[in-house]
Amino acid sequence: MEQYGKHILSIEGRKKLTLEGVHHVGSFDEQEITLDTNMGFLQLKGEGMHITHLNLDQGSLVVEGVINGLEYVEGRSAKGTKARGKGFINRLLK
Repeated sequence: MEQYGKHILSIEGRKKLTLEGVHHVGSFDEQEITLDTNMGFLQLKGEGMHITHLNLDQGSLVVEGVINGLEYVEGRSAKGTKARGKGFINRLLK
């Protein structure tokens, strides 16, 4: 996991999520957004979610909608590849 730069995540009333430290947005729709951040792969789940601000040069993102959950997932990437460093057995047992 890359650990550099600023990583700030804030949620206002489950309606607005602001994140700093974004490297890549993998996929997004109203129910799920997948991201690569400087702290690993992040999966957002909710309802009616929309990306209202995205600046990858600054690593910033704002999502509005109902935020139901978020999860940092080891060994995944929003670019569709497995993160390096996971062994064959760990991937097999997932």
